Amino acid sequence: MGIIIALTIIIVWISHLAYILTSVTVDFTSPVFYLHILVQAYLYTGLFITGHDVMHQTVSGNKKLNRAIGTIATFLYAGLSYKRLITNHFKQHRYPGTADDPDFNVKSQNFFIWWVSFMFRYATIPQLLVMAIAFNVLKIGVPEISLWFFWVILAFLSSLQLFFFGTYLPHRKPHDHEMESHKARTQKKNHLWAMLSCYFFGYHFEHHDAPHTPWWQLYKTK
Repeated sequence: MGIIIALTIIIVWISHLAYILTSVTVDFTSPVFYLHILVQAYLYTGLFITGHDVMHQTVSGNKKLNRAIGTIATFLYAGLSYKRLITNHFKQHRYPGTADDPDFNVKSQNFFIWWVSFMFRYATIPQLLVMAIAFNVLKIGVPEISLWFFWVILAFLSSLQLFFFGTYLPHRKPHDHEMESHKARTQKKNHLWAMLSCYFFGYHFEHHDAPHTPWWQLYKTK
């Protein structure tokens, strides 16, 4: 089931992106334009969540296949290095909400300062080169404005969604005694909102408490 769900997200992400880049016009007066924006941004988030689940070995029992899916998902997301992500992610689980947590900002709890530092921490020169090359190659057959609104901007919107629900809300201070074991609070129980907001990733205490539970089973631990 993990493989089916992961591949479905990847395939639907690619298919919908190809469709909107070639068949949908950037029209700020059209409700359909904004609908495609919302759908693709949500699929972007699912792409990263898929890569995240691979890090916890919950997509496939076959380690090589599992890693291959994670590498593809994170690369498609924004040219990210799966190896770099998994190294930092396990540090985040080992030292959540501390100076040793690569996702945590000990100097400022301001949302935008934290988000910018979060983005810079994962940005690399090879990643930026990959994205720049891909952008210029795609520009040959796709209008540049479509690339900006259906590809580049949506990656940033997705990063905001992931950061807000998966890092900022769960891990911001103060850390009260009830969450000291993981330094991660959680959303109130509403499975529909949890799914729509970030693929159940707002159930973040539960994720830290049961990290080998795949995202699509996470609601069961609530």
